[in-house]
Amino acid sequence: MGEHGQHARWGGGLQIERTASHAEAIDRPGGRGQNRPQGAAAGRHVYHISHHLAQQHFRHAVGSVPSRYGRNGWIAGLVKPRPVGYARPESVAEALAALAAPDVEAKVLAGGQSLVPLMSMRLAAPDLVVDINRLAELSYVRVTDGQVCVGALARHAEVLASPAAAAAQPLLRKALRFVAHPAIRNRGTTVGSIVHADPAGEMPAVLAVLSGTVRVASSGGERSIPASEFFLGPLESAVQPGELATEVQFPALARQAAGTGFTEISRRRGDYAVCGVAAIAWLRTDGRIAGAKAAYLSMGPCPAVLDLTEAVEGAAADSRSFPAAAALARERFKPTPDIHATECYRRQLAGVLTERALTEALADAREAVNG
Repeated sequence: MGEHGQHARWGGGLQIERTASHAEAIDRPGGRGQNRPQGAAAGRHVYHISHHLAQQHFRHAVGSVPSRYGRNGWIAGLVKPRPVGYARPESVAEALAALAAPDVEAKVLAGGQSLVPLMSMRLAAPDLVVDINRLAELSYVRVTDGQVCVGALARHAEVLASPAAAAAQPLLRKALRFVAHPAIRNRGTTVGSIVHADPAGEMPAVLAVLSGTVRVASSGGERSIPASEFFLGPLESAVQPGELATEVQFPALARQAAGTGFTEISRRRGDYAVCGVAAIAWLRTDGRIAGAKAAYLSMGPCPAVLDLTEAVEGAAADSRSFPAAAALARERFKPTPDIHATECYRRQLAGVLTERALTEALADAREAVNG
């Protein structure tokens, strides 16, 4: 949870406590220099990381491989990830108290499938990791008041396997099948994936197209953040320091004559998508298409939601191709090229995948009407 990336904090240096045995284990030749123990109490050492050395370690982390190693083969300075405080609260109140500690940058650890790699690459460098895995009250998947409510500790695999969640909102199961690999789905959490706010992630797009809500708590109370205000940029969400995302609410499929579709293209199964589309479509009483909308993965800094109604309204529900919807998607997006795909290729994929997702959604809608 709370695994969205932030810049490392350098100001004023940092003091971190570690057990004496751990400190001795990582004290290697060519190592920490000015990070040697400053004092000890009850079997613990205290290290002070200066402003200058913290910047140096960050440069080592993002530089070339040879730049990170000294002449003796040991990593220069600190091993990665950098030393970090650890707290394992027994209640939500304890977790919020730890997150609210003054002058401490804290990150929440639930599944760790996004946070731990970021810490290893020094793209996230918190002072404190708050492990919420003992907060059993946050481990649930339930359908209540027309919402699929997913707690902060519910693993992807639990949401994927929930018959009630799939019946209320089929898009959840359709999208979760594409999330990484079984090993990651068994540990990673759905709420954590959303808070991570990766624009290539499946669950942020699902939340966006469904107009869902994220509930967050802090020592000052609780608040709800709509999906339209939640994603601020790549790996940046509206969760503030000191807050814990406790639940995500996905609206159930409200219309009786509605269906959903999800598809994506990646270089290998389980990789992040080069492009992906999560779609919803619904029918009129005469059986023709009433409207549709879709959310797109990897097409911008945040999950992008596009209203496709103008391109499909009034069309026959048995259409096998939606060229107007595909053209609209290609027209609206101008993705930044990268090492995975050019702008032209991604725009082409957006059009093709829009047609595929709509076809699947309308097939579901017809089945709902006829079934």
